[in-house]
Amino acid sequence: MTQHLSRSDLMSLEQYAEQRDEFRHRVIAHKKHRRVGIGPHLFLYFEDRLTIQYQVQEMLRIERIFEADGIREELDAYNPLIPDGSNLKATAMLEYQAVDERKRQLALLRGIEDLVWVRVDEFAPVYAISNEDLERSNEEKTSAVHFMRFELDADMITALRNGAGLTMGSSHEFYAHQAPVETATRNALLADLTA
Repeated sequence: MTQHLSRSDLMSLEQYAEQRDEFRHRVIAHKKHRRVGIGPHLFLYFEDRLTIQYQVQEMLRIERIFEADGIREELDAYNPLIPDGSNLKATAMLEYQAVDERKRQLALLRGIEDLVWVRVDEFAPVYAISNEDLERSNEEKTSAVHFMRFELDADMITALRNGAGLTMGSSHEFYAHQAPVETATRNALLADLTA
């Protein structure tokens, strides 16, 4: 079951200007348990209807978009990032502070977007389906940002609902890390799974 946003879910630019601070604080609190660090530099920011609504509202505000066609384009671009009930969707970011280090690591980590996984206890890892909208890597380097979808089957979802643990990781030869997902984050992500 998808929960795509429609134009009626959005505030007008004027309404958003009035409510932006309150809405932003609400989204920041919501995102607190939707971030998973895998090793020191790879972070998965799990999206849902609220986080995507915030991104759309911000884009409309920044670009001053108020016409129906422009709003539809933003919705068409962002709606695919909302989980469909049987999956988790994340923005993955490779974060390096120093420019030279980032450049070196992005060259070294080519292909990492296909080697990031989530694993429910006792099940095989589920590898990311990455960048379905466009290719973000080339022969020289990977991108610092990727969009990932993790498809979970019904047995995995049932196991999670029954208390199974959740682990996330990367099996890239130059970035082999894994991390158990904290209970609060696991519970937040369970809300994305309605299948």
